[in-house]
Amino acid sequence: MKKELQTLSVPVGENVIIGSGHPIVVQTMCNTHTSDIEATVAQCRSLAAAGSQLIRITVPAMSDVAALAEIRRRLRAEGIDTPLVADVHFSAEIAKAAVPVVEKIRINPGNFHADHERARALFREFLELCKQYGRTIRIGLNHGSLGKYIVEKYGNTPRAMALAAMEWVRMCLDAEFYNVVVSLKASNTVVMVEAYRELARMMQEEGTVFPLHVGVTEAGNGDSGRIKSCVAISTLLEEGIGNTIRVSLTERPENEIPVAQYLAHRYSSASAPGALSAREEGMLDAACTWGAPLLNRTVDDIPLEDKYLKDEIMQACRRRFYKPEYIACPGCGRTLYDLESTFNRVKDATSQFKDVVIAVMGCIVNGPGEMADADYGYVGEGFGKVTLYRGKSPVLRHIPEDEAVQKLVDLIAADRAE
Repeated sequence: MKKELQTLSVPVGENVIIGSGHPIVVQTMCNTHTSDIEATVAQCRSLAAAGSQLIRITVPAMSDVAALAEIRRRLRAEGIDTPLVADVHFSAEIAKAAVPVVEKIRINPGNFHADHERARALFREFLELCKQYGRTIRIGLNHGSLGKYIVEKYGNTPRAMALAAMEWVRMCLDAEFYNVVVSLKASNTVVMVEAYRELARMMQEEGTVFPLHVGVTEAGNGDSGRIKSCVAISTLLEEGIGNTIRVSLTERPENEIPVAQYLAHRYSSASAPGALSAREEGMLDAACTWGAPLLNRTVDDIPLEDKYLKDEIMQACRRRFYKPEYIACPGCGRTLYDLESTFNRVKDATSQFKDVVIAVMGCIVNGPGEMADADYGYVGEGFGKVTLYRGKSPVLRHIPEDEAVQKLVDLIAADRAE
């Protein structure tokens, strides 16, 4: 590592510290329904055994707070002390209700209320409660999910993402609340790297630097998802930016852990990763080696004999596209259909299209906003229905799942014919 961004050290529970001077912390997220306590406990058990040091669980409804409390109680009764993170969207009341229950709460405070000043007031109330219980928060803003007021001023850009985060960072400082981690994820690796650099610079200028959670959101699956995550995360970690990481794959969350552990071990004193085959380790190594030079544009080509690997790395860095670019969320308790199998069917059906970005999203909550770069989107509505998007505009709603993939293909083909 060339240097390390000096950040505060933030405790999460009794056994995990995120920040400068500590190994990079590996985390992931359950994709079970939180209301299914048995399934969620079982998955948490599996993820803890696989080496996840933090486990995030979605809390989409107030009724899920009680389920979250029971999940935590059962895990602690089994001796599993991995800190839990409540993932809350759009509801300050749910976020506040989760504070007594888990060690950390992930929020986007700008989504607390449509009125920005009301959102700020709710955030202040939330911080006071977190102070009372000694909790940690993550301010998590994603590309495409910024508030209207910031987009109108600065556009949907890396700088806008950093500026939006800094508003909430300053509110934490004003409240003398320091148990804060910040993230600015994007599915576009160039946007993601630039946003984190901007935020790190702004926090340094402010005089207080909170730890950063880094990751490529909606990276997809298979080799592409792993390579896309590695080129971007490694570029930041080489600059000392990043204290905790997630590799977001549209697969079983257990599959994310060895890749994240590889990165944590490569760039900090974290323990060695779990089992990686020689091919996978070589692939990750190449992605980390060439990610920064390509994203920083210090090279225009890379000397790899493996054409497939070379093409994948070039595409992950947005330097040359040899196939469709896919954005796909990893799924969580809000997902109401089989995301992984659907994503694979979409890839198989659309592989003939070039220079097109296709998003497959688990739910209507984040889908339309966070597929900001997509030309087309497939977003689950629940109850066996799907909405198809052209850009950010829904063009076909309430399509039965068994028809939706072909409808997507027809939509793309018709547009290209025109």
